Amino acid sequence: MYFRKILSLFISKLLIKFLRLIGRGGTALPGKLALKIYPNILSDLSLGVKSIVVTGTNGKTTTSRIISTILEQASFSYFDNRSGANLISGITTVFIENYKKKPEYALLEVDEAAFKTVAKHIDVHYLLVTNLFRDQLDRFGEISHTLENIVKGISFCPKAVICVNADCSLLSTIGRKVDNKLIYYGINQPFSNTDNSLSDAPYCLFCKTKYEYTYKTFGHLGGFSCPNCGYKRILPDIGVNTIQTMTDKYSKVSLLINNDSLNVSINLPGEYNIYNGISAFSIGYALGIDYEILSNSLATFKGGFGRMENISLNGVDTHIILVKNPAGLNNVINYLSTLSKPFVLTLILNDNFADGTDVSWIWDVLFENLKVNESMISHLYIAGIRKYDMALRIKYALLQEEKITVCETTKQLIKIISNPNLISDTSYILPTYTAMFDLRTVLKKQFKLKEFWK
Repeated sequence: MYFRKILSLFISKLLIKFLRLIGRGGTALPGKLALKIYPNILSDLSLGVKSIVVTGTNGKTTTSRIISTILEQASFSYFDNRSGANLISGITTVFIENYKKKPEYALLEVDEAAFKTVAKHIDVHYLLVTNLFRDQLDRFGEISHTLENIVKGISFCPKAVICVNADCSLLSTIGRKVDNKLIYYGINQPFSNTDNSLSDAPYCLFCKTKYEYTYKTFGHLGGFSCPNCGYKRILPDIGVNTIQTMTDKYSKVSLLINNDSLNVSINLPGEYNIYNGISAFSIGYALGIDYEILSNSLATFKGGFGRMENISLNGVDTHIILVKNPAGLNNVINYLSTLSKPFVLTLILNDNFADGTDVSWIWDVLFENLKVNESMISHLYIAGIRKYDMALRIKYALLQEEKITVCETTKQLIKIISNPNLISDTSYILPTYTAMFDLRTVLKKQFKLKEFWK
C-alpha cells in the first residue's frame, strides 16, 4: 500500500507539471489517475487538514473566492481549488499539489452531487451550502435528490459547523435532519425587481401544501411559510436588513448579525452577489474572524474566471459571466435590465456533458425581461453548439431581429467582439460551462489572460 501511495504521488505530480507545461489545466486527470493507483490517496493526504467546503447549485466559485480573500486577510494558512475542478478527481489533485506544504486549512468548492463522496475522505470542519435550484436534470435529477445527497454527505462530518441559506425552503430542512451546529444567513427583504420566475420548490417538503410568501428575492427564495404544518423561514443569524445602494460595480448593504448592525460593501454587482457575499461572511463569522476583516474582504475581493470576470479585448471592456441554469441566468438578466448605458450582449450555448445535454432549460429563462432594457442592447450575438436553439428562444422573446446575429464559429465571434471598430459599448458574454472554457482558451492565447487555475 505504501508503494502504491508513493507511486500515485510521483506519477500524478509529473502529470500535473507536464499538463501545465503544454498549457492544459492539469486539475482533474492527475487526481483521477492517483485514485486509480491508490484509492485511499485523498483520505491519507487530508489527515490533519481542516476543510472548509462550499457546495450548492449556484455561486460556489464566487463565494469561494470571497472566502479565500477573507482567509488571506486573516493570515490563515490554507490552499484551495480555485480552478473550479470540484469533483473528487479535482479535489484529489489539489491535495496532491499541496501535500508537502501542510497548511492548516483547505478551502474546497465541491460539486453538490459529489459532496457525499468527497465528505467520506476529508475532515470537514465548516460547510457552506449556498442554494438548491434545478440544474442539469439529466445528471442530477430532481433537486430533492440533490438535497438527499447533501444530507448524506453531512452524515460523514458530524462535527462540522454548517452555514445554511435561511431563505431556501429546501436547505432549511437540514436543521431538522442533522445534529450539527447551524448558522443561518439570509436577506430580510425583497429585491427591487419583482420576481416572476418559476419556483423550483413551491410545495412544503413535509406536508406538500403550497407555500405562502411575505416576500421573495428570486425563485423559491424568500420569506416562505407553510399554512398547514407551520414550517417556515428561520430568522437568520446573519441577515441583510437593508440594501442601501446597488450600482453596476458593487452593492452596499446593512447587516444584522444577531443584535449587531454592520454596513458592508460587496465588490460585485447584481442582487445574487449579495447572497454570495453574506454566505462567505457567515463562514468568516463561524471561524471567529473580526468583523473589520470580513467587511474589508467583501469590499476588496476580485471575481474568479468567468464569474463577472472583467477583461479588455483590444480596448473593448468585456465581462464574462458563466450561466448554467434558469435561476442563474434570470439573475443575470435582472442585472442587465438595470444598466443605464448601452451594452453588447453575447449568449453562447453548449450541450456537452458538463453543460447538461438537455438544453430545454432555456425555455424557463425569462428572456422576455430583456425587453425592459432593450433600448440599451446595441446588439445581441449568439454562438455555441446549440446556437440555433438559443436563437429560436430569443425569437420567441420578441426581441428586435435586426439587432441579432448568429455566429457560426467561435473564431468568427471573437473576431467581432474584440473589434473596437464594431464594438464601442461595454460587452457582456454569457457562456455555459464548456463554452466558457472554449472561449477563454482562445482569448488567453490572443490576449495573454491569466491561466484559469491561477
